[in-house]
Amino acid sequence: MELEPRKKERLTVYRPAGPKNSLQYWYKMANPLKVIRNFLLIYTARFLPSMKLKNVFYRWCGAKIGRDVSFGLCAMMDIFFPEEITVGENSVIGYNTVFLGHEFLRDEWRRGPVVVGRDVVIGANCTILPGVVIGDGATVSAMSLVNKDVPPGAMVGGVPIRLIRNGEEEEPE
Repeated sequence: MELEPRKKERLTVYRPAGPKNSLQYWYKMANPLKVIRNFLLIYTARFLPSMKLKNVFYRWCGAKIGRDVSFGLCAMMDIFFPEEITVGENSVIGYNTVFLGHEFLRDEWRRGPVVVGRDVVIGANCTILPGVVIGDGATVSAMSLVNKDVPPGAMVGGVPIRLIRNGEEEEPE
């Protein structure tokens, strides 16, 4: 699978330590105690009704969460590398959306930052892959796979995402 050039630069690619698929070696890539701690905090945060308390839990795990960010019920941070996730101020993250700072493949695994700008809206049930930047004011429609960068102000959607509306266009009244 060929990656877009900017995303490729943001990802670090690792090879497994042996003949098995890369997920079999997860404990060599992330401290198991840290992963357990992150899992407990993140899983608890998924069901908290308080937006402020959710953000506190995500910050305790190392995620960089801006002011007034709202995570919908069951939104999920990466339990291995939550420190790779940044969400800008006043953004809304939909129900059951997943942020991944890593991806395990058969022959390699990748790690990279996910940066969500300010005033972004991400619909329900989206998956955000590592190395992606979502620009300020962008909108991601529900059930989308964000596998590449999203320009500021743009609307994208689909699996994988495609441009629905460029950020420079005026919205019809």
